[in-house]
Amino acid sequence: MDPRYDRQRRAGGGGSSNSSPALGAQSRRKKIPPRPADFKLQIIIIGSRGVGKTSLMERFTDDTFCEACKSTVGVDFKIKTVDLRGKKIRLQIWDTAGQERFNSITSAYYRGAKGIVLVYDITKQETFEDLPKWMKMIDKYASEEAELLLVGNKLDCETDRIVTKQQAERFASRISGMRFCEASAKDNFNVDEIFLKLVDDILSKMPLEMPSRELSNSILSLQPEPEVPPELPPPRMRCC
Repeated sequence: MDPRYDRQRRAGGGGSSNSSPALGAQSRRKKIPPRPADFKLQIIIIGSRGVGKTSLMERFTDDTFCEACKSTVGVDFKIKTVDLRGKKIRLQIWDTAGQERFNSITSAYYRGAKGIVLVYDITKQETFEDLPKWMKMIDKYASEEAELLLVGNKLDCETDRIVTKQQAERFASRISGMRFCEASAKDNFNVDEIFLKLVDDILSKMPLEMPSRELSNSILSLQPEPEVPPELPPPRMRCC
């Protein structure tokens, strides 16, 4: 054998010793883009200050809980994608401030909501007594087709309960289509279930095989439209 050829081979003259067939195959492999969402839905969480709206949202979206959660100023939101009924659903969940001074800001977020979660604290009577006020906001700004869910939060504080389950059930029964359940963001009890059931109720009213061009009514925008006086839907309830 020619010694010059032997030296070239030892030095890797052919270049094959430094290349990996596996790496080459990976570089040629096409990356598959993530499947786009079939539906994009907006959900809004409302209720008085301190009832745990932010805690419910963060438990559902991030599976976290903060003991010293600061009050929301204006609005905040989180994104979560879920699979239901064989469809990929992208949820944009809006957490609204409970203070009355923010009502003019938060009212703009009612209009595009497909689902509304109304929260009270089972240990604070005043948050339950505020529910008719929040229902007036829903009647004024939200679509009549929006799915409603009443949630009694802080079930982990059962020993300090003031609002009975029967009281809340009676309130929900007076409002057409409103579901009711109790939950604990701290103990992560019923949190996933309430959101997933709400989304399932929304999907049950939507044709699941709509062409993509017809999805515009269910697609949300990251920012609400400029506030304009909306048409007022018929009231859902009559307060005594």
